[in-house]
Amino acid sequence: MTAVALAGTGLVTALGNGPHAFWDGLLRGTRAFGELTAFEGEFRSRTVAAVPASACRAVPGRRKEAMALAAAGQALHAASLPRLPDGSLVVLVSQAPRSAAGADGDFTGPAPEKLLAALGSSVDRVSVVHLSHACASAAFGASFARDWLVSGLSDTALVVGASALNPYEYASMDVVRTLSPGGARPLDGVRDGITVGEGGGAFVLETEARARGRGHRPQAWLTGAACLVDSTQAVASERAAISACMQSALQDAGVGRIDYVHAHATGTAQGDAAEAEAVGELARALGPRPVPLSSHKGAVGHLLHASAFPAVVAAVGFLREARLPGTPGLREPLETPDGVLVVRKPTTVARAEHVLVNSFGFSGNNASLVLSAAGR
Repeated sequence: MTAVALAGTGLVTALGNGPHAFWDGLLRGTRAFGELTAFEGEFRSRTVAAVPASACRAVPGRRKEAMALAAAGQALHAASLPRLPDGSLVVLVSQAPRSAAGADGDFTGPAPEKLLAALGSSVDRVSVVHLSHACASAAFGASFARDWLVSGLSDTALVVGASALNPYEYASMDVVRTLSPGGARPLDGVRDGITVGEGGGAFVLETEARARGRGHRPQAWLTGAACLVDSTQAVASERAAISACMQSALQDAGVGRIDYVHAHATGTAQGDAAEAEAVGELARALGPRPVPLSSHKGAVGHLLHASAFPAVVAAVGFLREARLPGTPGLREPLETPDGVLVVRKPTTVARAEHVLVNSFGFSGNNASLVLSAAGR
């Protein structure tokens, strides 16, 4: 196990600006859903989770850039860094990079030049990498950054990305019939699809030596990570692949016990069931204690390639407060294997040392992260 410090996080979601706005709304069980007004089109569902204007001040076509910048600034502030240090790694996660022609828009990723300039840096002072692994992109980015830091290539990394509502990605969800007509209810027995959300996220990672050397107490430690691309299923989640990914992450972390799994669970019938079955398999391997399972996507929707950012913030909240976040929108939990406890409402627990964060995407992109309490 080689841990790196999760020095700071930043987040913008439909619940508002900042990680605490998200965490507080998640604990309240708020469902920040509304009607799609950003663009026109005939879709199976017009229910979305849009970021309020007060949380993202941007001109049309630049919302993704604005949300990414806001989240990055929050993460640096939480990490007690006045600017991005020279020599840092910057991992941009997005469905599509900025085009070679320089076209702007909410479908392309944020322009690295503008982002870095706003953070007090430039492309010639850092290493910039773009990663795209569908809805698991941000988790893949965290794993990549951890490997980079452990390899000694840098001592600081910023992982940042955003997802803004746009007709291209929304239509792609509609074509494969994944949208919920009335709003996503992850892990519910009558779930019927996802609700697309938007938002931006970022986290700062540091080597343990760097964090301890400057006396910074991290929000958590990223102790394990596993990424697996399994192309046997183009769209649906595969139980065996999910199970293998979680087991590998725990093995990487050197952890034999898990206190909570923050599920990818988006609200689709097949995906949620496959993940619950895989967690059941994990629970049987770990011992007699039930493994709690919940999802944030009934609160802020599915942020697609940026979905791991709120998941990591939820995991940090659990480790900080020893409170299991509930699953907003959940009425009747789906049937789960023995050893899996679906969490409906927030619950205080006696132990909060290790949490597993799952993030899965189309084309068999699977990632699991293990976060451990800062006081280790």
